[in-house]
Amino acid sequence: MNSTRSSGKESSTDCCKEFESQMHRFKVALVQMNAGREIGPNIDAASRLIREARGAGAELILTPENTSFIEQSRSLILEKARTEAEHSAIPAFKLLAAETGAWLLIGSLTIKLDDRSCANRSFLFSPAGEIVARYDKIHMFDVDLADGESYRESATFRPGAKAVVADLPYGRLGLSICYDLRFAHLYRALAQAGASFLSVPAAFTVPTGRAHWHVLLRARAIETGCYVFAPAQCGEHAESRRTYGHSLVVSPWGEIIAEGGEEPGIIMAEIEPAKVEEARRMVPALQHDREFSKPAHQRVKPRLTAAGE
Repeated sequence: MNSTRSSGKESSTDCCKEFESQMHRFKVALVQMNAGREIGPNIDAASRLIREARGAGAELILTPENTSFIEQSRSLILEKARTEAEHSAIPAFKLLAAETGAWLLIGSLTIKLDDRSCANRSFLFSPAGEIVARYDKIHMFDVDLADGESYRESATFRPGAKAVVADLPYGRLGLSICYDLRFAHLYRALAQAGASFLSVPAAFTVPTGRAHWHVLLRARAIETGCYVFAPAQCGEHAESRRTYGHSLVVSPWGEIIAEGGEEPGIIMAEIEPAKVEEARRMVPALQHDREFSKPAHQRVKPRLTAAGE
């Protein structure tokens, strides 16, 4: 049998405590990295910036996609990937979360699933050093860009199949990774599942970053009335791959409130959870979904005409 509270007064008090917790302002920090080819140095670089962010007062700290390493070739990715049980980054970040007392979102680690495939997996660590959420990137980056850049993430990584939200002291966080950003329905589902904040750790290419990064992140914030936290990789990596940088914190109204440049470092912002409800009260689009049928495809037969018509 489900238990019930003993009195209306107790229920009201509990609700007030929950409301006050979710209205608590907090500082977020985004770590911008230039990840290399080896796991150890990348853990060290991320850890140094995480400690710097915590020293500046950040309570929630996020790192980019591919925090552990960046490689181009499938064979090297599979060679360097580790299972979750064997991955040296996981105990390192567990200890770091406990040491700093911060909530820590590691944008993604390359987790070996079997000899032929990996997961691009995000981890949320509590201040006690516990893993409280995992998310496997759902949408695979399989593209051919005009400048000759070509990527086939699905050749090495197995896509996830589950959207994930996790509770923080300030509200609920919806998890995503990089190319997921182009699929608005995922973020709507996260917001409708109670997310007030969205994490979008990324390693955007320079051409797509220049064209789409800012507008897509602002759109996801506006559509959902959520804060968006997007820590990014930057600079040149293995085999001359370049990433865009420009880590962003975006408000629920679509305003950019903090932005990184093109070098490693941290950016910070004060977050006001009450702004989420404020934006949604003005434009309650999350409540306005309507069922509709998909358009039917109709083949139009060409009309034969007489000469001269």
